[in-house]
Amino acid sequence: MGTRRRLPAHSPGARQVGIARQASLPIGQVWAYSGGVQSDEAVETGLRARKKLTTRQALARAALRLAVERGPGNVRREDIAAAVDVSLRTFTNYFSSKEEAIVSLAIDRAAGIGVALRGRPAAEPLGEALVAAFVEQHAQATPSREWIAQIRVIVCAPELQGAYLTALAGIERLLAEAIAERTGTDVRLDLHPRAVAAAACAAERVAIGYWLDSDRVLPLAEVLRQAIGQVVR
Repeated sequence: MGTRRRLPAHSPGARQVGIARQASLPIGQVWAYSGGVQSDEAVETGLRARKKLTTRQALARAALRLAVERGPGNVRREDIAAAVDVSLRTFTNYFSSKEEAIVSLAIDRAAGIGVALRGRPAAEPLGEALVAAFVEQHAQATPSREWIAQIRVIVCAPELQGAYLTALAGIERLLAEAIAERTGTDVRLDLHPRAVAAAACAAERVAIGYWLDSDRVLPLAEVLRQAIGQVVR
């Protein structure tokens, strides 16, 4: 294989993936990310990071709520900023577009799949570990009517597909890295971790779409198990 392709450092996708890495951590973990015994400067830096993460999540929640209420096409960046009582400039410090903001909560959750995979028992077969990692992330959300409406907007709205798929490509790379660590392969040189990550992420998208279309006859966790289990063994 050739040299691993990287996103430009300042591209929207790269920024989304970088923030998603941090947002997938518990707040306390993000706060103490600098590690070790913290100096006053490190604590102050941690507080700033936590405040930024809180602002970003507030913007993301407002963006998704407005998209569900009005439809993505009827939401402006100014509307999202106003809902959180911040300036448009503050909004642009966190998101490059309204579409990126609307899908960001789903992307943040997806970023946790790689973290969850790293936490699975080493002796567990890869397929079983992947299923458990995907199910764990979705199990954290309560399938309320509001949550279902949010997922439907993110997955089904045509105007969001560009931002959603761009960000998911980055999440797929994070998952490939976790798979490579687990299997003792090199994500830069070996096809296997990238192919498995792509197959699992595609199966997740299919599972969510099927679950929505089938009026949720089966629990989402069961649909995920079936879909991912068919492509990763």
